[in-house]
Amino acid sequence: MKLLKDIFADKHTALVFRMMLGLLFVYASLDKIANPQNFAQIVYNYKILPSFLVNIFAITLPWVELICGLFLIGGIFLESSSLIVLVLLLAFTIGTSYNVFIRGIDIQCGCFTTSLSAKKQGAELLFRDGILLLMSLQVFLFNQNFATLPGFYQKILYRWLLK
Repeated sequence: MKLLKDIFADKHTALVFRMMLGLLFVYASLDKIANPQNFAQIVYNYKILPSFLVNIFAITLPWVELICGLFLIGGIFLESSSLIVLVLLLAFTIGTSYNVFIRGIDIQCGCFTTSLSAKKQGAELLFRDGILLLMSLQVFLFNQNFATLPGFYQKILYRWLLK
């Protein structure tokens, strides 16, 4: 159990999870940005938001995903971006759970494609979201500003000032 705790709290694990989540969020945002009308239909199908918020959500969410993904990759505003990703994944999990367990339907999640004919998912989507949620929790709790752009620039500036 101690070994598992040491691995989970390790800065290298946080870096790997941070990169994976960052790349995943950047990739997930691209099709949504390119096809906001299809993504709006997917958001509407969740039947969670009031209809007047669907378009605003469908337009802004992909940009939030893109920015947070890029920030995770670069280690920029790491605490904020990892918290936003954690909250987004929690919201996605709750939205999917509502549709699978309360409404009893599998939905097209809109995670990586906005194609309205994409495969509908249910419980397997919840499993994937749960894994991603744990990864984002680890990044949020154990990021140690390891291998970040701000840290890199700080080291360069520090060395330059000492000369």
